[in-house]
Amino acid sequence: MLAGKGACEQHAADAQGCADRFARVGKAARYALAGIRVVSGAVALIAPGVIIGRFGESPSDDNAAVYGLRMFGVRTVLIGFDLFTLSGAPLRRALGQAVIIHASDTATAASLGVAGRVRPRTAVPLTLISATNTCLAVTAYLAARRDRV
Repeated sequence: MLAGKGACEQHAADAQGCADRFARVGKAARYALAGIRVVSGAVALIAPGVIIGRFGESPSDDNAAVYGLRMFGVRTVLIGFDLFTLSGAPLRRALGQAVIIHASDTATAASLGVAGRVRPRTAVPLTLISATNTCLAVTAYLAARRDRV
């Protein structure tokens, strides 16, 4: 009987350790995604030509792209800061939205590459970066949902 009780206590300790590790990984994913958003949004806002040039286009020839990148850059910075500052239900909502945002970014990058609208040397890294962001968002979201009280 005592051996059984010890095994149960050990199982509970192992489960708590696993939950603690999952929470730490989720928090790391959340902060990594927040940092990526703030940095990439700042680049889009301050130096959109850097991003336009990655597509092989001339920033001086594409004013619409400059406008679009700056418009989405400021939004990306703000939602990045949300991941740093929110907690509880608002954080879980923001992380749920992050999954949708980054999954749609991944699908868009992949479809542009498959359709030949973006060169493979551009489409592949864009898709991989977006897929990484999606994985970070999913990991952070699942950890935040599990952490709910």
